Amino acid sequence: MTSFTLTHWSLLLLHGLMSVALLGAVSHQTLGCWQTNSAAARTGFLSRYASAEGAIFANPVVLLFLTTFTLGALIYPEYRLGARYAIEEMRLLGIVGLFELKEHCLALCLGLLPLYVWAWRHPAAQKIRALSTTTLAAVLWFSFLVGHLVNNVRGL
Repeated sequence: MTSFTLTHWSLLLLHGLMSVALLGAVSHQTLGCWQTNSAAARTGFLSRYASAEGAIFANPVVLLFLTTFTLGALIYPEYRLGARYAIEEMRLLGIVGLFELKEHCLALCLGLLPLYVWAWRHPAAQKIRALSTTTLAAVLWFSFLVGHLVNNVRGL
């Protein structure tokens, strides 16, 4: 196992906490985008969860995304130089591939952020807002789960 310093542990913990906050905000928005207006749909837990005004989450989502992305970039060299080789030696190439896919998807989401912000600032762009938010949420959930899988396999 590679030597992970206290600074790396702190960055990893902060990265995880920021990602949980990001998932909460983008999940609120996504459910709000797709919520129906029928009376039956407004009575359950999910409708109450989705009832928060989605526009107020747009700027925090961008800030949390950029912060989490930056923290991930700071701890990435430790994964690339240490953990990845150990995972490859264990012949868990599917996990390495999932992490590679995570990297590419997050880079594409970084490019999606301007469209996402634009859609939340223009009320007429409801369909674009729903699709960009849903895409962002799906990639973030996928990335969160893959990150935990890699962390659990290697034990960083």
